[in-house]
Amino acid sequence: MRNCLSIAAFAIAVAACTASAPPTEAPETVETPAVEAATEEAGVRMIPISTSKGDFKVWTKQVGDNPRIKVLLLHGGPGMTAEAFLPFEEHFPDEGFEFFYYDQLDSWRSDQPNDPDLWTIEAAVSEVDQVREALGLSPDNFYLYGQSWGGMLAMEYALAHQDHLKGLIISNMMASIPEYNVYSKTVLQPEMDQGVLAEILGYEASGDFANERYMGLLMEHYYSEHILRRPPEEWPPEVMATFEHSNHDKYVAMQGPSEMGAGGTLVDWDRFADLHEITVPTLVIGGAFDTMSPEHLGRMAAEIEGADLTICPDAGHLTQYDNPDCFFGALTAFIEKVDTASAE
Repeated sequence: MRNCLSIAAFAIAVAACTASAPPTEAPETVETPAVEAATEEAGVRMIPISTSKGDFKVWTKQVGDNPRIKVLLLHGGPGMTAEAFLPFEEHFPDEGFEFFYYDQLDSWRSDQPNDPDLWTIEAAVSEVDQVREALGLSPDNFYLYGQSWGGMLAMEYALAHQDHLKGLIISNMMASIPEYNVYSKTVLQPEMDQGVLAEILGYEASGDFANERYMGLLMEHYYSEHILRRPPEEWPPEVMATFEHSNHDKYVAMQGPSEMGAGGTLVDWDRFADLHEITVPTLVIGGAFDTMSPEHLGRMAAEIEGADLTICPDAGHLTQYDNPDCFFGALTAFIEKVDTASAE
């Protein structure tokens, strides 16, 4: 059990390990064997992306074919991968929905310039729009789904380019990092064993994020309660893989090293006051035991005119695993409602 826990804890906390500070100069772009192998899969396209630091390619994979319903999936992190979206293959094809996996720039199967100048919301929004255009997504068919950091990016994309969208799905993400940190400190942390919490906070205060004891405590008392609600030895291999394949430099620079709250360059991000500007059909979805406040998600839905809200019971941050019936039922009902309304 100890070895299993250590492996699982490492996979989750790899992004939180205190490595050296993010590089100030971009190294050569890394193209890994994973990229070469992934490009041979059916449905895979490497999409060219132009940035202020040069041209790169990002990995996408199409599943299904539907001229009216095309869903682009934005993964979390920043710097994680699309691997944790594997359950979509068990549900969307049966509904006839076309969808796209997509590893963002600096993620596992995409080019990895690892240039901090590109680790901005503006660069990420530009990248998503270039992917949209290359895939031929339009207001007649384009549904944008974003989970966690991907939900933040989806909100930013909608505020900049909602004229390209048919529908928007904000999954497991609050519209304010300051409120997210308050929720962790005032709700989630007080619910923990206070002796365990004190020990975790002690490791964080000393910067000892790579300590095996620290990672084990987080897995047992926080991740298995709020990220994926099952014992660590039962976590699916693709969930472990998305953390093992993460870009920890990008994650730490933007999210920060602590898993008990957000920091980094995103620490002051707050778009709650702008949500009323989103006018496209929107679904806000999360889990009752998520790291993201269900009450805040409800207020988000209230700010977006006509938005739907689903909070899945007995589910954490990876709601697609904890309560797939609720999660995919809500996504399916929303997409079908929007598609029906657009056809009238």
